[in-house]
Amino acid sequence: MQETRKQILEILKERGEATVDDIVSDLTLRRGSITAVTVRHHLAKLQDDMLIDSSQIKLRTTPGRPQYIYALTMQGLSHLPNNYQHLASNLIKQINQKLSDSEVNVIIEGMVDSMVDEAQIGQGTMPERLNAVITYMNEHGYQSRWEVQDGGYILHASNCPYHDIAQENDMLCKMDMRLIAKILGVVPRMISHVSSGGETCSYFIPHNN
Repeated sequence: MQETRKQILEILKERGEATVDDIVSDLTLRRGSITAVTVRHHLAKLQDDMLIDSSQIKLRTTPGRPQYIYALTMQGLSHLPNNYQHLASNLIKQINQKLSDSEVNVIIEGMVDSMVDEAQIGQGTMPERLNAVITYMNEHGYQSRWEVQDGGYILHASNCPYHDIAQENDMLCKMDMRLIAKILGVVPRMISHVSSGGETCSYFIPHNN
């Protein structure tokens, strides 16, 4: 990754959230003078890559336009050094070794219930629920979208936030399937899988007649 963008991610990790002025100030301390125009260019690229978002606006105390507040996405966090994936992989291995299939299913169902509660998705038409699923998944690094298909819809996820773990164990893939089913009220059918060589993890969702 380009060094300035890497430093911006590090600044957002340290601060939690920051405006362009904050980032300019911190980068100047790290590497010398840098303009707000240059910072905005790098921020736009990081947003295109879904590593940061700017859903909040900060009003100035002095004359001038409001400033966007930038923060890391889950995908952005994954670009910084951490031990989460190694820890998660070992935990999943221990769960599968120590527990029966039915006990593992109980854990998966509990995880899904927590995620559904977190998503706070209510009732609505299927397109409305699909949009809500996409919003939730994209906030967690999936890079997902949906399209209309004969007899239903197809939901695509072009990025798996735990791809390396899924290569070794399908527990989290089962969790995704159940999450989609629980939110939409329809059991999806997987039609392609990244871990099996597909370009996306894709699910066919039939019309719920």
